Amino acid sequence: MFDTPIGRCAIAWNRAGVLRLALPEAADTQTSTRVFTQHLPSAVASDPPASIRRAIASIKLHLAGGRADLSRIRLDFDGLPPFSRQVYEAARAIPSGSTLSYGELAERLGRPGAARAVGQVLGRNPFPVVVPCHRVLAGGGRIGGFSAGCGIETKRRILAVEGVVPTGASERTGPSHGLPFDLRQAVRHLRSADVDLARLIAAIGPCTMELRDASSTFVALTEAVVHQQLSPKAAGTIHARLRALLDDGDPGAEPERVLALPDEALRAVGLSGAKTRAIRDLAQRVLDGDVPTLHQAAQMSDDAVIDALSAVRGVGRWTAEMFLMFRLGRPDVLPLGDYGVRRGFALAFDWADTPKPAELSARAEAWRPYRTVACWYLWRALESGTRRSPLRRPEPA
Repeated sequence: MFDTPIGRCAIAWNRAGVLRLALPEAADTQTSTRVFTQHLPSAVASDPPASIRRAIASIKLHLAGGRADLSRIRLDFDGLPPFSRQVYEAARAIPSGSTLSYGELAERLGRPGAARAVGQVLGRNPFPVVVPCHRVLAGGGRIGGFSAGCGIETKRRILAVEGVVPTGASERTGPSHGLPFDLRQAVRHLRSADVDLARLIAAIGPCTMELRDASSTFVALTEAVVHQQLSPKAAGTIHARLRALLDDGDPGAEPERVLALPDEALRAVGLSGAKTRAIRDLAQRVLDGDVPTLHQAAQMSDDAVIDALSAVRGVGRWTAEMFLMFRLGRPDVLPLGDYGVRRGFALAFDWADTPKPAELSARAEAWRPYRTVACWYLWRALESGTRRSPLRRPEPA
């Protein structure tokens, strides 16, 4: 572990060069877990040799805004698929202060149309900053995703150090943390539309909802299935094991990999029998073309997405609604079956008991077209125990 201007990073190496690099997570333990527990469990702590000390010094200097030649840092590409290595080498050729889109990088590789595959490889980048995947943006200059460190906020910080402000960010998302709508406008609308919700918003504070990145619909839904009925910690452990099992370096090959593995291999990472069957069904439907890609889903209506995803075993309406809210950033989703939303409403609006779905739906009409944001505040109300409205639902006569 070593300190930098953006926080503590983790690095692992062998005689050939750097094996893994991790940018700062929310806690040092998470940073070290990303490198050592997940990818290099047999690594042994030791003092870095001179070449790695020079690499660390260069990384620290670069993140401080100084001039550092990171191209001189030796990386161990051994074991990486040829396509992954080509993507990383092409990304490494992007100079500081410049950016490319995923499509432009694909074209440089002679693979026009492979923007999604390029994005998937960069999402697994084991050498962030040294292989500057932060310099690859989504279309229109939007910041796009970033799997390293604390997500797109870290990406913004590194780009800012290099003097780059994504040109499309303020046009599309403003301060909305990757969401495809203006979060401040949504909050202003909710405040003016419902005085009691306005009191809750004042009590909770700014909305910090973020869009969760995913390289594919398969990856997003797999994570959702794994997390069902488990604590976040347990689900995170199982999901990390599953990703390690499926990551063979071939972009987009996860569904084929699932179907090629025996049930015993999937159960060994901690999946239940029901979740194993669900993920297998998802994989088959992806290969059959029954599950929309992220790009296709982005062009579909909310109802069409829910219908398509709900057909998958183990993926019900609620999971599809969470996909709409937190993967696609749809602003007007109201998950009436979500107990947390309904209990948060009862608490925040001081109702005698939990509202029925029809009652919540009727009250939420005033929140359109930003019911997603309203739900975010209701979840926060439940977490914090916040009560703000003096209104009670009338008791039955």
